[in-house]
Amino acid sequence: MRRPAAAKALVVAVLAAAFGAQAVAALLPHVPLLLAATAASLATEAALYRWQRGVLLLFAKSHADLTVRHVLRDLLLVVALLRLGEQDREPAYAPLVAGLLVFYALHCAIQAVSVLVRRTRTLPVVTRNIDASALRLSPAPPALLRRPGHRLLAFGLPATAGLLATAVTDRPLYGAVGLALALVPALAGLGALLLRLLPGRRPAGEQEVLDWFDAWLAEYRPTVGLYFSGGASSAYQANMWLEPLAKLEGRPLIVLRERFMVQKIAATDLPIVCLPKVSTLMRLEHSTLQVLIHPSNSGKTSQVLRIPTIKHTFVNHGESDKLSSCNPYAKAYDEVWVAGPAARERYALADVGVEDKDVVEIGRPQLDGVRPYAGPPTGAYTTVLYAPTWEGWDGNPGNTSVIAAGENLVRALLADPGVRLLYKPHPLTGSVDPRAGAADLRIRELIRAANRERALERPAADGELSLRTAELDRLTTSVFRAGADQVERMLLQGAPEPGRAEAVARATAAWEEAYWASLPEGEHQIVTDAHPALYSCFNQADLLISDVSSVISDFLASEKPYAVANTSGLPEEAFRAAFPTVAAATVLTPDAAGVPQLLKTVRHPEHDRLAEARAQLKRRLLGPAEPPSQERFNAAVRSLCEAARDHRTRTAQRPTAELPAQRRATGREHPAAQGAVAAPDTAP
Repeated sequence: MRRPAAAKALVVAVLAAAFGAQAVAALLPHVPLLLAATAASLATEAALYRWQRGVLLLFAKSHADLTVRHVLRDLLLVVALLRLGEQDREPAYAPLVAGLLVFYALHCAIQAVSVLVRRTRTLPVVTRNIDASALRLSPAPPALLRRPGHRLLAFGLPATAGLLATAVTDRPLYGAVGLALALVPALAGLGALLLRLLPGRRPAGEQEVLDWFDAWLAEYRPTVGLYFSGGASSAYQANMWLEPLAKLEGRPLIVLRERFMVQKIAATDLPIVCLPKVSTLMRLEHSTLQVLIHPSNSGKTSQVLRIPTIKHTFVNHGESDKLSSCNPYAKAYDEVWVAGPAARERYALADVGVEDKDVVEIGRPQLDGVRPYAGPPTGAYTTVLYAPTWEGWDGNPGNTSVIAAGENLVRALLADPGVRLLYKPHPLTGSVDPRAGAADLRIRELIRAANRERALERPAADGELSLRTAELDRLTTSVFRAGADQVERMLLQGAPEPGRAEAVARATAAWEEAYWASLPEGEHQIVTDAHPALYSCFNQADLLISDVSSVISDFLASEKPYAVANTSGLPEEAFRAAFPTVAAATVLTPDAAGVPQLLKTVRHPEHDRLAEARAQLKRRLLGPAEPPSQERFNAAVRSLCEAARDHRTRTAQRPTAELPAQRRATGREHPAAQGAVAAPDTAP
C-alpha cells in the first residue's frame, strides 16, 4: 500500500516542481531552464495518463485538471516570449498569442459539441441480441474527440512545442507552424462532430426510440423476464439463471437497469433490454410480459414492483442458512421460489412476513450438469476444492473462513503430498473487510510457493486448449473498438445467429475438458476467472471445504463429502443446530486440526459415516430428483403467468368507475397491450 502512495506523491512533486521551474525560467528569463522544465512537465503528464490515472482525479477535485495545467504551461511560454524579446518584438508575437487563443476557443467548442453528440447517442433504451438497425445506429466518434484531456494533449502538443522553439530561437515561424499543426486537426475534429448533429446522421430521438421499443414489445410478445439491477461485481447473480431462463417455454427476456450491465451479462441468445429511467420501465405495464423473476434485491427493485399487470417472484442467487437468504424484502414479491423444504422452513422460522402459501419449491435447475459421486479418488491425488464465501456486510466473523482459518486450512491441505488444491475465492472477497483481501493474497502466495516446490512437468502442448479457447472466445466475446460507445455496441450486437446458444454450450464443455487435461495432474490451481465455472470445479473435486453459503447446497447435488469451517465462535453442537446445511458436514475448527482425518475419510469411504446424511440433506435442501428441477421451474412460471392473466382479466372486467384514477385508460394504449389479457398463446 505504501509504494503506490509514494509513487503518486512523487509524480505530484515532480509536476509541481516542473511548473515552478517553468515559472522561474519565464520570469528571469532563462532559456535552458525553460526548455528543461517544459519538457519535464509534458513527460510527467504522459506518465500520469499511462501509469497514475488516480492522480488525475485528485487534480480534478483540486480544480487543477488538464485544461488548467495546459493553459498554465502555454501561458508561461507566452510570458517567456515577452520577457525574452525586445519591446519592438511584441507585434511579431501578437499573432502567436491570437492563434493560441483561437486554439483554446476551438478546444472549448469541440467539448461543447461532443457533449451534444453524446446526448444524441444516449438512448432511453439499450439493447443486446435485438435488431435495432431501424434506430439509425452508427459507429462512435473517435475517442480522441470525446476525451478532453487526451485531445488537449494530442492537439495542443504541436502548439506548445512551437512556442517553446520560438522562445529558444527567437523565430516566430516555429510558433506559427506549431499553432497551424494544432489548429488544423482541431478544426477537422469540430467539423466531424458537427456533421454528426445533422438530422440524417444522428441516431433516432428519444420518442422515436420509445415508439420503436413499444413496437418491438408488441412483435416479440414477451411472457417472462429476468429483472436485474446491481453493481459491476454482482453480474454473476443474474448469469447463473441465464441457462434455466433460456430453457423456459414462452418468450423470455432480460430486463436491466444499469447501462454498464448490458456487457456484464454472460453469453446468451436471450433478448436484453436496459431501461435506466423509471418512466421507460413503466412501459412494460402495457406489454404482454406476465412474470418477472428476481435473483436479487436492490434499491431499484421497488420501482418495478409498482407495475400491477406483472407478477413478481424472488428466486435468489443461491440459498444458505445465513439471514440474507430470508430477507424481509421477500414479502414484497407475489411468490418466493426456493430449492427445497429446508428453505420453506427457513422462511417460516424467520417470521419475516412471507406466507407459506407463497413459497414454491422448484429445486436448482442450474445443477443439472453436476455429476454425482462416483466413489473415492482413483488417481494419485485427492482434489480438494476450497471455496470460501466473502465477509458480508455485517462484520460477523462466521461469514467467511478466509480471515480466521483460511491460511491454516490451506497449509494443512498443502502439507499432504497427495492433495491437489483448487482455490476459488468469492469474487467480493476483501470488498468490505481489508483483512479478508490481505488473507486472500497470502493464501494465493502459499499455493504458488507449493507449486514451485512440486515443480511438476506440464503435459505436452497439443494446441487443443488454444483451439478451444479461440472457438469459445469467438462465440462468446464481442470485439469492440477501444472507443466504442453503447450505440456502437448495440449496432454490433444485434439479433444472434440461429443455434448460437447450443454452439456456446458445446464449446464451453469442450473448453473445460481441454483446460483440465492441459494441467499437470498434481498442480494446485487458483481459480478466479469466469471459466472454469464453479460447477466445473465441483466435477473435478473429491471434497469441498467451504463456509455456510449456497456453495454447500449446490455441492450437495453431487452427494460428495464436504466440510464447513466453523469461525463463528459457537461450539460444534450449537453450530450444527444453527445451520442445517452443516448437518451432513465435517466441521473444521479454525486451526484446521481435523484436515488429516477428513482426507482419510474421503480416500477410504468405509470410514465415511455421513454418506446417508448427505443424501437425506440433499433432498431436504434441493427437493426430489423427480420431476427434474427445470420442469418444476417451468411449472412454477406457467402457474404464475396464469395468475397474472387472471388478474388482468378481472381488472378488465371491472367497471371503469371502480378502478383507481391513475389506472384508468388514457385513450392511448400501448400496442403490445392489445390482446395481452386473454390471449392464450402468451402463456409460456
